[in-house]
Amino acid sequence: MARRSWVEQIMGLPISVLARGRDAGSEQAEAAVRNVVAELAEVDRVFSPYKPDSAVSRLGRGEVSWDGVEVVVRDVAERCVAARELTGGLFDAAVPGGGWDPSGLVKGWAVERAGAWLRKVDGVDWCLNAGGDVLVVCPSGEPFTVGIQDPRDPGRVVASVARSAGAVATSGTAARGAHLYDPRNGRPAQTRWLSVSVTGPSLEYADVLATAAFVAGDDWPEVVAVLPGYEGLGILADGNLFTTAGWGG
Repeated sequence: MARRSWVEQIMGLPISVLARGRDAGSEQAEAAVRNVVAELAEVDRVFSPYKPDSAVSRLGRGEVSWDGVEVVVRDVAERCVAARELTGGLFDAAVPGGGWDPSGLVKGWAVERAGAWLRKVDGVDWCLNAGGDVLVVCPSGEPFTVGIQDPRDPGRVVASVARSAGAVATSGTAARGAHLYDPRNGRPAQTRWLSVSVTGPSLEYADVLATAAFVAGDDWPEVVAVLPGYEGLGILADGNLFTTAGWGG
């Protein structure tokens, strides 16, 4: 089966796209990937907390009000509120000390939305990987195998899951260290788990649930269970793995 791959650096992350199928090398497939890249770059322009001219940065400096930002920013803000309510406050875009950072939702939301370009290409299976968070679109029904990184050794895979549709998202300390905080007390999240991975239909929700589950510590399976169709895998500091009942199904 023909394959084609692309890699771009966007949002400070490697974004890789793998196409599989008879038309993987077609101009239609190339155009779809260009559209994905352009859409994710636009999301980075609007939402990056590191770009001084982004809407997030301008809101943080008080240079613009909510009425003055683009509609898409207000839509993401509403999604963040819904995510906070869904997770009982374990996910929150409000940051300690004031300010607003929707990064924990934006990546999954943006990749899920950009996946619409890939779904328009007939006869091609897709695996879109955004820094370890993965969206799979397989009209053939033949799954991709998605590896789960060892948080103690980034060059090693400790588990895998087959997906023919939907998403796999991981939250933990491997890529960025102890960067997550607990919205309930405003302090860095304290947990004996090194990472939590979540599978499900939507990358937006899988990403949100993975973040909230990691913050929840030992209660992470209950967090993953708040939505039907989502399953989780947790990795302890000693390397032991624990999964919810439907993981890999």
